[in-house]
Amino acid sequence: MHFPRLDVDRIRIRPIEKGGSDRKFYRIRCSPNQTLILVKYNLEREENQHYVQIARFLDARGIRVPKIYFHDATEGLIWVEDLGERDLFSYRRESWLVRRAFYESALDQIAALHGLPESACIEIKEDLPAEFNAALYLWEQNYFFENCLGRYFAIDNVKLASLATLPALDQIAEHLDRLPRVLVHRDFQSQNIIMRNGQAYLIDFQGMRPGLAEYDLASLLYDPYVDLTEAERAELITYYREQQVKKGITIEGDFDSKLRLCAMQRLMQALGAYGFLGLMKGHKHFLQYVPAAIKSLRSTVSQIEGLQKLEALLGKLIS
Repeated sequence: MHFPRLDVDRIRIRPIEKGGSDRKFYRIRCSPNQTLILVKYNLEREENQHYVQIARFLDARGIRVPKIYFHDATEGLIWVEDLGERDLFSYRRESWLVRRAFYESALDQIAALHGLPESACIEIKEDLPAEFNAALYLWEQNYFFENCLGRYFAIDNVKLASLATLPALDQIAEHLDRLPRVLVHRDFQSQNIIMRNGQAYLIDFQGMRPGLAEYDLASLLYDPYVDLTEAERAELITYYREQQVKKGITIEGDFDSKLRLCAMQRLMQALGAYGFLGLMKGHKHFLQYVPAAIKSLRSTVSQIEGLQKLEALLGKLIS
């Protein structure tokens, strides 16, 4: 009905198996040179219903995202541009010379998002989930303790409770809550960045909300799916900061400390998700990333005062 020029007899439909989302994705091949992506989402999950508004908002501001062709809100169907199958993750074994250009393109896009004025945040606010605040940071921490340490590693409840109530964790959540917010992607990792003709496009941005720019950076730079060296990570941090300076954006406060705390939060969230999706939802492939994420989390918390008890436990898990 909505694409009358298509030759229905030539259409081929193939499911896209990727990620742990409750949405379903299909690649619709209309002709040898024409494809579309069909997204079927759960109407009961409010976050899914805002994807189209957020996509159009980002596109209007020059941030590269898939074009929206048609949205059937009643059926929970979205027809979107097919950007191809090569995400940033798929280039993980390429040389750093190749990958660095792709990462820089991705950082350009996220920096553009972080640089949007406050008026833009207000304009889109009704279509966004709740902003990052102390309660959300504490939820991420508890998600980790429950689904990773408890469900995956079977740590007993007494030990879990003693770790989850460490005063430093509450203090971190309160500290991050007090910092000024910008719009953040929320899940800015290698599998949510599509590379097309050498340029990065953002996908899976329906969780976008006000938060800390360093959270997005941590999501990409401490991504358990990809093994970045410390030197590579340092280059990308320098690149991002230089781009902000060129735009006249001042990065306030102790950047390294904020990035470290956000990395802790992000890794806890990711590990909680791996445990939940892998053990409760049957997506077993996520469990393969637990060791790398635990190792990265241990390295991160080793530099945070008051988390020595947690670091010691993490050390035992990876020894």
